[in-house]
Amino acid sequence: MLSDSAPHPSASDQAADKNWVLFLWFRLLFSCRFYYPVLAVLFLDLGLTATQYILLNVAWAAASLLSDVPAGVLADRFGRKPLLVAASCCMVLEMTLLCIAPRNGGMVLFLFCLGNRILSGLAEGLASGADEALVYDSLEERGRSGQWHQVLEQVTRWQSVGMLFAMLIGGAVYAPGFMNKLLGFFGRHPQFTQGITLRFPVYLTLISSLGVLLLALCFKESKHCRSCALENPDGSHASSVVGAFRFVGEACSWLFKSPVALFVVVAGLLLDSSARLFLTFSSSYFRLIGIPEASFGLLGAAMAGLGFFVSPWARKMVSKNTVGQSFNLIAAVVLIGLCGVALHLHTWGVLFAFPMGAAMTLIGFTVSSTLNQLVDSHHRATVLSFKGVAFNLAYAGISLLFALALHHFHGADPSAILAKAFALLPLWLILVWSLLLIAFHQHRRIIMQKLTA
Repeated sequence: MLSDSAPHPSASDQAADKNWVLFLWFRLLFSCRFYYPVLAVLFLDLGLTATQYILLNVAWAAASLLSDVPAGVLADRFGRKPLLVAASCCMVLEMTLLCIAPRNGGMVLFLFCLGNRILSGLAEGLASGADEALVYDSLEERGRSGQWHQVLEQVTRWQSVGMLFAMLIGGAVYAPGFMNKLLGFFGRHPQFTQGITLRFPVYLTLISSLGVLLLALCFKESKHCRSCALENPDGSHASSVVGAFRFVGEACSWLFKSPVALFVVVAGLLLDSSARLFLTFSSSYFRLIGIPEASFGLLGAAMAGLGFFVSPWARKMVSKNTVGQSFNLIAAVVLIGLCGVALHLHTWGVLFAFPMGAAMTLIGFTVSSTLNQLVDSHHRATVLSFKGVAFNLAYAGISLLFALALHHFHGADPSAILAKAFALLPLWLILVWSLLLIAFHQHRRIIMQKLTA
């Protein structure tokens, strides 16, 4: 799996290889949560109302957004590993709360679930950027930053496989009928009810969260990061509140003064938000084109597993093409998918959902690869956190616009309203992508130049 060109690797090489493997398993276990395929019904079956569930999602988004940039600064100032350990602890706590939350417990249940969502968002924010920065630093320290493409390919492929199995297993163990038949096959005849099985996906995720914590404790920080953890690049002290704000300002200034980095973030968020919006409504789209509801889970699992096949192509695309060429290719993939969705062809329209899933892998791979290559180690986690916040804000913005479009196309048939709103998505992408190209027209030469590894 890893490079073994040196017959006797140094301690730094061994640490880099170890971090590589740990990063793969950390991302795999952190993101593949068994309750994802039944997230909404899980909270409703516990006894929450639909309104309370919406409020919990708002709390999750707020916790993630508010912690993202501060976590990046802390990772750049005091080291990446402490942030990963803290994120892992938050994951263990959030799953513990969901395990012990009283069913039909009224306000007590809501408070337990609120704590779960806040800790979940906090875990996302703390881990955002810190894990990538730690592994990239350890490779860069040994002059192996060119292998980052290989790291991303492996992580993306196995993360997709993990998500596929997590969705299939999580949905299966949640269903009491399946569990009774499964154990009956082995000669046992339990009488599981929904009240018993509804927490089975949560229990599995709690077990995996303990694995995440163990992995986080095994990471090894690079010497470069430890030596400059409390200093700016110029040697000035930056651990005070004023120094922290100044540090954030420096990272933000660098981002806006770097045309390629800024283009990567803006292009990424425009494409990501467009594709992610459709994926949010994918089940509604499947129903619109006449796909049986029984197949929704299989389609979701198939789309989750796309990364396994797309990631090698993503690595070749990033290695051979310029930044501008890569994003134009991704824009074409997303546009083809959105145009097909706008036609809402009966049954066969399901094929146009797969370019959306593939595009998410391509976007994440290209953005991560380019930003890590461009930014210096002192500001790496902070800039990656900026990226995370920008992507989430863009998604919130396009969701609001889509909601306004749905409200405008008022009528008695929800399917007809949704079909009209889907027809606007390719027009939206053409508009914003044209504006992006116009805005960066004066920097087209540098954007179309190939980066050196």
